[in-house]
Amino acid sequence: MNYETGSIGHEERLALPGEPAPSGRLRKIVVAVVVVLALVLAGWLLFGRKHAAPQTKGPEQAPLVTVVVPGRQLVDRTVNATGTLAAKRDLPVGVAGEGGLVTRVLVEPGQWVKAGQVLATVDRSVQQQTAQSLAAQVAVAKSDQDIAQAELERAQALVDRGFISKADLQRKAATRDAAAARVRVAQAALRETQARNGRLDIRAPAAGLVLTRQVEPGQIVSAGSGVLFRMAMDGQMELRAQVAESDLSGLHVGSRATVTPVGSTRSFPGSVWQLSPVIDPQTRQGTARVQIAYDPALRPGGFATATIVGGAGQAPLLPNSALQSDDKGSFVYIVGKDDKVERRNVKVGEVFDTGITIASGLDGTERVVQSAGGFLSPGQKVKPVVRAATLKAS
Repeated sequence: MNYETGSIGHEERLALPGEPAPSGRLRKIVVAVVVVLALVLAGWLLFGRKHAAPQTKGPEQAPLVTVVVPGRQLVDRTVNATGTLAAKRDLPVGVAGEGGLVTRVLVEPGQWVKAGQVLATVDRSVQQQTAQSLAAQVAVAKSDQDIAQAELERAQALVDRGFISKADLQRKAATRDAAAARVRVAQAALRETQARNGRLDIRAPAAGLVLTRQVEPGQIVSAGSGVLFRMAMDGQMELRAQVAESDLSGLHVGSRATVTPVGSTRSFPGSVWQLSPVIDPQTRQGTARVQIAYDPALRPGGFATATIVGGAGQAPLLPNSALQSDDKGSFVYIVGKDDKVERRNVKVGEVFDTGITIASGLDGTERVVQSAGGFLSPGQKVKPVVRAATLKAS
């Protein structure tokens, strides 16, 4: 081999036999390429192997998944219903007597009244005159009775002396008795008139809350005037909830309930006091009447919802994070045979602060994925880590 060294300016080149000698710039490029390739190789050796290594591993790389075996717990069975608020005992109040001109109305809706309290008064000027006349007749009859009694006593003192016969004595006794009877008749007539006058006033039939008023002073009222006031006896309210036939059979008198008026964030405790003995053949529903203590927020005629506790039963209880849903409905992932993920469609029951009951789809012995189900897919192999079930229905 012949090496020829030459120089152009300050550069040197190395010439192969039969070829012109390369320039110094070309040599630098070759060296740079070699360095880059060396760096790439070194980087692959350091990092590429580390990232590629897991791809060669087998079953040990299955993801860890926390699962829970819920078992079955005693949970309340509840029924959701809607209905209308009303007075438990709605008392219509009208004219009990002969009526007349209303002179005063003494109450307004929303006021509490006692049993027998006057709600409105009716003019009684004519009736008062009649009562005074009858009272005078009673006084006259009593005077006649007193005279007859005195004559009888004098006759009894003289009969033993022979001045008056026994027949005269008997007549005077009969006169006295007739006078006493006339007194009783006059008194009865007076009491009747007084009772009629008392019924002129419109009175509360029981203690309670006035709901409506349909009368004003100056109005002429009579027995045919209809309802003038409506009252809620003792102020007790109720929700007349419409319940499906299948749910009504599981309720009983005394079942606890929670009532929430529409538009309100407040809920009121109550209890079922009456269940409908019949089912509407059109809607297939019955009425559950839920008694509620009075509160100004409970307005008769308003709409409300109720949650009624209809008994207790056994059901699995899962944390909220275990439940998922899609267009096919609610489901959970369980770890089944060979530690592979399986989808299980479920029907959700009651929802509590601590979790969700499963009405159907699980028997409580399955290993249910507690969370991160959204990152799994059916058939995927996982490493289950069982966590003890600590949820309680409340």
